[in-house]
Amino acid sequence: MNKTVLITGAAKGIGKQIAIDFKNAGYNVCITYNKSENEAKEMKENLDIDIYQLDITKKHDIDIVIDQIVSKYGKIDCLVNNAGICDYSLFTDISEDTFINMINTNLTSVFNITKSVLNKTMIREKNGSIINISSIWGITGSSCEVHYSTSKAGVIGMTKSLAKELGLSNITVNSIAPGVIETDMIGNLSEDDLNELKMQIPLNRIGNSSDISGMAVFLASDNARYITGQVITIDGGMCI
Repeated sequence: MNKTVLITGAAKGIGKQIAIDFKNAGYNVCITYNKSENEAKEMKENLDIDIYQLDITKKHDIDIVIDQIVSKYGKIDCLVNNAGICDYSLFTDISEDTFINMINTNLTSVFNITKSVLNKTMIREKNGSIINISSIWGITGSSCEVHYSTSKAGVIGMTKSLAKELGLSNITVNSIAPGVIETDMIGNLSEDDLNELKMQIPLNRIGNSSDISGMAVFLASDNARYITGQVITIDGGMCI
């Protein structure tokens, strides 16, 4: 029987490539999307995957989606918490509402989705892998991204703590911390900005989604069953 993976925010960017790689690895692939309906439908048609519209800040809706997946496939073997937002603002310009929205989208959603998957399938099965997509800025911090960095640091803290708690249930919990990756999140940067970033990266290039997706599939595999509580930085050496 094929294993089943749920990937949040996977209609574009890193999440999309993670979905493609899991599909190629033989998984039943379920993805969530919020506003990228056309992209999600195209993926469903081209890859034969399941898609679910979901606002990840709404706990009730999360539970409904998890119930639907478990009802269809019996269990969820791997959860990839990928969905998130970013924003560039001076700290003094960040409103309380903006800060709360960042935390709710990037951190509280991970809490709610993970809790639902654990309660409805993984703890019962005494097996599973959880992979949280964080960021190097959750490790080093980033100027003009205090709220984003805070949310991603929280994901890392949750990863480490939960790994200790779930070890006896044979559930691994790890985090991937991407560096500068070629996605929509850096689409507003100029060529000069990108070249300046490259100068800070020992490998002298911007990363791509495949650099991240391969690690996600590995962490879900049997070859990684003795790896848990780790934060794996994939950044071309940027924050050595």
